[in-house]
Amino acid sequence: MIRVAIITLSDKGSRGEREDITGKKLAEIFDNHKDYKNVYYNMLPDSYSEICDELKKLSDEDIADLIVTNGGTGFSKRDITPEATLAVIEREAEGVAEYMRAKSFQITPKAMLSRAKCGIRKSSLILNLPGSPKGATENLNFVIDALVHGIEILKGTASECATPLKK
Repeated sequence: MIRVAIITLSDKGSRGEREDITGKKLAEIFDNHKDYKNVYYNMLPDSYSEICDELKKLSDEDIADLIVTNGGTGFSKRDITPEATLAVIEREAEGVAEYMRAKSFQITPKAMLSRAKCGIRKSSLILNLPGSPKGATENLNFVIDALVHGIEILKGTASECATPLKK
């Protein structure tokens, strides 16, 4: 079972001025997927140091195998989630974010404005999603099944299914 942490990044939400619809919708998707279990949820302001500290805690203390952020990936001056993610990851997983953008672009040309990142810290995969419920759920659904295999490899629990090369 893949343990999931959901972090919603919103200044207004963290002050109680906005309900976190996106975080709830992401939790529902994970709840309805056989390979995932929600183990952590938090809402933070768009604060570089708080985001970095939260991502480090969740990965370094082995709280979650998949850390999903939502919000802070656009062009606003306060949108710093990708920068905080890049500051804490050890290896980038560019293909995941690139695939989400490519699939999203088939729905809207605004997908090119996403600055989302994906990467690995310790044994955790960190994935940035948009803040809008529609964008976040679409992007998660594009990658959710493929991530299972990647996380199993990362954690060393992938089943051996490779066929040896014939000479």
